[in-house]
Amino acid sequence: MGESARYLASSPYIRNLATLVIAYGMSINLVEVTWKAKLKQAFPDPTSYSAFMGSFSSATGVITLFMMLFGRFVFRKWGWGTAAMITPSVLLVTGVAFFALCLTGSTFAPALAAFGTTPLMLAVFVGAAQNIISKAAKYSLFDPCKEMAYIPLDQEQKTKGKAAVDVIGGPLGKSGGSLIQQMLIVSVGSLAASTPYLAAILAVIIFAWLGAARGLATQFEAKMLEHDAAQAATSDADADTAR
Repeated sequence: MGESARYLASSPYIRNLATLVIAYGMSINLVEVTWKAKLKQAFPDPTSYSAFMGSFSSATGVITLFMMLFGRFVFRKWGWGTAAMITPSVLLVTGVAFFALCLTGSTFAPALAAFGTTPLMLAVFVGAAQNIISKAAKYSLFDPCKEMAYIPLDQEQKTKGKAAVDVIGGPLGKSGGSLIQQMLIVSVGSLAASTPYLAAILAVIIFAWLGAARGLATQFEAKMLEHDAAQAATSDADADTAR
């Protein structure tokens, strides 16, 4: 772990890649836990809760399949940089909508009653859409972007970089969001009371994620040019040797 931390500190490229992984883990954790708290309020009956989660899982599978096909088009049409920016952008837009409903939903209660729903149910469905789209974007765009980022690196960088990201980035992302929520709950007394702070922290994390993705896109393109040039030189040398 110490060696991985030193490698992250010495390599801006791997550090940006780790930031993407950490930011995703923290962001999805912050939103998902708050959403599931709302979901349990809306569906206190275990049967209704299980039925909703079954529909949620089915919708996640269908949307992920569609996003897989869309992801290929994104990579081919706009490249790695655009693909890397989509997941944090989706999380930012849907996260803002979800937390806005959690914080100000009662303002729209009379209008929503006319449509036969409540602020709580609307927040549940918006949160469900947020989780579905975010998970689909992860599988179809975020994960391929992360793996493609290792392509232009040499063998040592690939080995040490992937180890650093897996050893530090993954666990820190998953546990970091939980730690933030625990600290807020202890400080303010409940998950509901910590919602405004969670929204602000989520925004900071996603903007850091966008900045890292933008920086990594520039670095990735430069390294890919070097990688392609090195491969072309190797091919020419092999051809000369064969002749």
